[in-house]
Amino acid sequence: MNKKQSFKQGVQDGIPIALGYFAVSFTFGMMSVSDGLTAGQAALISLTNLTSAGQFAGLDIIVMSGSYVEMMLTQLVINLRYCLMSFSLSQKLVRNEPWGHRYLVAYGVTDEIFGVSAARGGKISAFYSYGAMSVAVPGWVLGTLVGAVCGNILPALLVSALSIAIYGMFLAVIIPPAKKDKAVMCVVIASMVISSVFSIVPLLKSVSSGFVIIITTVLVSSAAAYLAPVKEDGEEGAADEA
Repeated sequence: MNKKQSFKQGVQDGIPIALGYFAVSFTFGMMSVSDGLTAGQAALISLTNLTSAGQFAGLDIIVMSGSYVEMMLTQLVINLRYCLMSFSLSQKLVRNEPWGHRYLVAYGVTDEIFGVSAARGGKISAFYSYGAMSVAVPGWVLGTLVGAVCGNILPALLVSALSIAIYGMFLAVIIPPAKKDKAVMCVVIASMVISSVFSIVPLLKSVSSGFVIIITTVLVSSAAAYLAPVKEDGEEGAADEA
């Protein structure tokens, strides 16, 4: 698949993400303005961060006049999972992808873009990520801007419904590959079980959501890598020849 085809495929896969992002960031934009930020400031935050949990947490710190240290530590904990996703995605990119492209791809690593990228078979080009980002990022920023400008005129019930749209979209990302691959299904189920344990067990409830994601990711991915390793292209070819 050449660069143009990869970009078009990325755009196609990124459209549902953009729609989900618009709904979630709409709520962020509305909350930002109600807490004293301008529409431009809210849009700038969305453009430079691309993290729903991080932005909502950061907005609370801004409203409470928290310190820079508090903001730094909060964002580090919440967004540390993106480091793990970037490590994984770096192995998914074609081997000869220049470092400049890798850095640009890292800017757009989100849960959903990582999900659709990981779900694709074989290696991917940076232009696939560019295609997904070209619609997902504007969807996130535009949703923030629209929410900041006119969010207060919409019924509360509609705004509440929009806020859960991204969860339905993420289910649409993980369910198809889980139905095709038993290993993926086991990973999904194991992740759900571990996350549920952290939300039920009294001693574990105090662990922040960011650390829960990191712990779950490390445990499940390590177990999956040991029990169901993915063969490299060269290993598959050698096995076929043997």
